[in-house]
Amino acid sequence: MEEIESKEKILVEAEILFMKFGVRSVSMDDIARHLAVSKKTLYQHFADKDELVTLMAKRHMSQDKVAFDAIKKESKNAIDELVKISELLKRDLQDMNPCLLFDLQKFHAKAWSFWLDYRDNYVRQSVVRNLKQGMEEGFYRPDISPEILATVRIEGIELGFDLRKFPSGKFNLTEVQLQIFDHFINGLLTDKGRKLYEKSKIQITTKK
Repeated sequence: MEEIESKEKILVEAEILFMKFGVRSVSMDDIARHLAVSKKTLYQHFADKDELVTLMAKRHMSQDKVAFDAIKKESKNAIDELVKISELLKRDLQDMNPCLLFDLQKFHAKAWSFWLDYRDNYVRQSVVRNLKQGMEEGFYRPDISPEILATVRIEGIELGFDLRKFPSGKFNLTEVQLQIFDHFINGLLTDKGRKLYEKSKIQITTKK
């Protein structure tokens, strides 16, 4: 049990460093120093940095699924779900380095493949489901294509991480992602949906 807990702690602390500084710029030496342990201790749990990054990515996506499934379960309707997701994104993105996805894609193929599977299956299915639900509820336009717009939404997520389009010295990752998200939502709404969306955002702000 102690070994499992130690491995979990390493993953937790490594994720903090990766999120803040990006994956490429954080070495195993950096992680060892951060944890105040020897590098040998890290290699008792992980074959190399690539395995650590892969397991960290799997853990992070698994936790995201739990959070998003909980939001889905407690949401009153499709718009309520989107507003709650927006709030979750604000929290998650605050300490995230925008180069994170690029680092996974270029330097950690296994972790990137897990992201692709998560993106193309879980995320896509969740977006399609929400779009269909919103159409049935009368909050989203009846002429939209859930399959097409699910792709648009996914591309929007990755676009927000593209440092060529949104260099970190000029743009804030959280602001970029929320602007893209808000633009996407507003393109879906009927008049009925827009009223509820604005009301829901005000309620969230008031609760703070």
